[in-house]
Amino acid sequence: MVIPREHGAWGMMLVPLATGAVVAARTGINGQALTLFIVAAMSLFWLRTPVEAWLGTSAVKAQSRQERGFVVWVIAGISFLTAASIAALLWNGHNRGLLLIGGIAALAFAVQAAVKKLGRKGRMPAQVIGAIGLTSTAAGAYYVATGQLDHVSIALWIANWLFAGDQIHFVQVRIRSSRAADLDEKLQQGLPFFAGQILLIGIILGACRVKFFPTTLALAFVPVLLRGTLWFVRRAQPLDVHKLGYSELAQALIFGALLCAAFLL
Repeated sequence: MVIPREHGAWGMMLVPLATGAVVAARTGINGQALTLFIVAAMSLFWLRTPVEAWLGTSAVKAQSRQERGFVVWVIAGISFLTAASIAALLWNGHNRGLLLIGGIAALAFAVQAAVKKLGRKGRMPAQVIGAIGLTSTAAGAYYVATGQLDHVSIALWIANWLFAGDQIHFVQVRIRSSRAADLDEKLQQGLPFFAGQILLIGIILGACRVKFFPTTLALAFVPVLLRGTLWFVRRAQPLDVHKLGYSELAQALIFGALLCAAFLL
């Protein structure tokens, strides 16, 4: 009822946050502000689970009076931690750029909630839209650590979001195509994903060409693009959701490391 269960969402928030903090190291880090931001981001993310349990909008609901009382205390504690860390970050007019980043993230989550109401067909678009908010931690961490809301912070945010969107699409395709036995069946189920891979390559190369991304950043996407493309030609195997989750976590860590290297080297 009170601990977030979306392991993929944890990764989509924490890996971008880490990339923003690491890339900021090239110009020096405001350790106090970064620590406060980490606390604020994690507590805001954590807050959603007990709130949904209390409202009864999640699969796991607080039902008895004792459960509801416990959840209320957890909500109060996390809310205090969230408010205190955000107030400290914004104290005396500091870090006002966080209001812009937070506003965009909040809008993304609001749109995500609306798209979710479309049912099954809105599930994946809602996740991709929500990833805009989760990956905003890249820009936020870089901004509070350096005091600069600049091209690098936005590039980190967009790069992390593009990667997250590809991951979401791939996982959905793997689940829908769990019984696909050959290339033809995989293409029938995964043609939109394959087209998305091609589009992603075009976006990355275009961003590198206009110097929005460092040229070496394209290498950070190579492992995930290979993973998605090779799935179509590999021998069919039973879907193991836990194994898929761990492999995608490994992909996220590899991407994060290569992304940081692209900005630091």
